[in-house]
Amino acid sequence: MEVFCGIDWSERHHDVALVDASGVLLGRRRISDDLAGFTDLTGLLAEHTEQPARVDVAIETDRGLLVAALRAAGHRVFAVNPKAVDRYRDRHAVSGAKSDPGDALVLAHLLRTDRHAHRPLPADSDLGQAVSVLARAHQDLVWARQQDTNRLRSLLREFFPAALAAFPDLTTKTALTVLAAAPTPSAAGRLSRANLVDLLHAAGRGTRPTDAGRLAATFAADQLRQPPLVEQAMGEAVRAIVRTLTATNDAITGLEQALAASFDLHPDAEILDSLPGLGLILGARVLSEFGDDPTRFAHAVSRRAYAGTAPITRASGRHKAVLARHVRNKRLADACYLWAFTALTKSAGARAFYDRRRAAGDRHSAALRRLGSKLIGQLHHCLNQRTHYDETLAWATPTNP
Repeated sequence: MEVFCGIDWSERHHDVALVDASGVLLGRRRISDDLAGFTDLTGLLAEHTEQPARVDVAIETDRGLLVAALRAAGHRVFAVNPKAVDRYRDRHAVSGAKSDPGDALVLAHLLRTDRHAHRPLPADSDLGQAVSVLARAHQDLVWARQQDTNRLRSLLREFFPAALAAFPDLTTKTALTVLAAAPTPSAAGRLSRANLVDLLHAAGRGTRPTDAGRLAATFAADQLRQPPLVEQAMGEAVRAIVRTLTATNDAITGLEQALAASFDLHPDAEILDSLPGLGLILGARVLSEFGDDPTRFAHAVSRRAYAGTAPITRASGRHKAVLARHVRNKRLADACYLWAFTALTKSAGARAFYDRRRAAGDRHSAALRRLGSKLIGQLHHCLNQRTHYDETLAWATPTNP
């Protein structure tokens, strides 16, 4: 007898519902989020089927210990978007009623009636999953650093604009070292050239009298000032953000080292490295989001749709519109955008394609999206054929996307 399992996931416990092929409810249970809870789930499955490991499971997340345990036990796990679950819920009740046990039952019925419309989680290798963890953690820290940098820039603009003139990039070790020592205009104005030379040396810039002189002149220039107490308070706020940025930079460096060690071991790394614009960081991000399950993407079109570079068509009656795809893997879309931008200086074929799209009327972002779509198609071919990128073959004849 075929059995379908739906799990409504939450932080402390999970609601489970089992149905058979005809839709009959076989059992319900609330399990804890630990080993004992997983044991309860295994027991519930064993009560209703002779092959518990063959039961397909629908759940609203693709991560966590429960998902890892289900996959390790041999289950096919279907991660269903919560928005899709909300739409399926209306099949069973139009009143708007919602409950955790009810959502578990909705998930089980969703799998029973529409399993063909959903994909199980890909069978990525352990090394591929390790690269994914590191690449996502690195990307999160880069995004967090940008947020902190924006906060620091906004704060300095309010009371210390000379610092912005002195350091266009506030994330550098030089900027953070100087701002840690002199977070206010008053403190910066008291720094001598010798002090600045020492700070530059501590930041790894060596002894640079020219740079020290430029900074001293910038800090000594007249400017508007906040009241002394306000300035002092803002200086303490600057120090706090500088400490955060310094720690984030150190963490990013450590993650890059760990990411390089894992990525270099992966069998797809050499293929990814061969494509123009893909180095360690972007290559690892692309690998982590696409995964390394060779059966996940049967065609380049599905790979492009997942990345968000393939457009969508909305047609009704006489109206038809081709639009950019906004429902996509945002991490992958960000990586592909940067990949396409970097490829402009690494590949003559990519640059010529971009120029043709711009000449045809595409905006910069649209031209990069089309270029990213072409590059993803080339990546798909290289991975399927297990061959390195060849510039002469990739852009042998100019074609429209």
